[in-house]
Amino acid sequence: MSRLARRTGITPATLRTLARRPRLWPATVATARSMVPEGWWRRAPFLPLPDKRWLHFRMVTAYGGDGSAEPEVDDVVTYIEWRHQVMAGRGTLD
Repeated sequence: MSRLARRTGITPATLRTLARRPRLWPATVATARSMVPEGWWRRAPFLPLPDKRWLHFRMVTAYGGDGSAEPEVDDVVTYIEWRHQVMAGRGTLD
């Protein structure tokens, strides 16, 4: 698993795919914001990153094994497309 994926759950390939889909950018940002714990600025590394334990749990529940699998590009894009549709229908999820 790449360092980026280990800390954020997003691979470079996923970022490239999402960059080519501007209509999904608002849902991508909303999704990223929803994964950041409250009060992130009070804890090192003082960056808005998902909690490592939460991310590990999500990788185990999604892909099984020891949680070291990288999220599949199609899985992430499908989720963000779903979130985009929900946001469009209800205005927001958050």
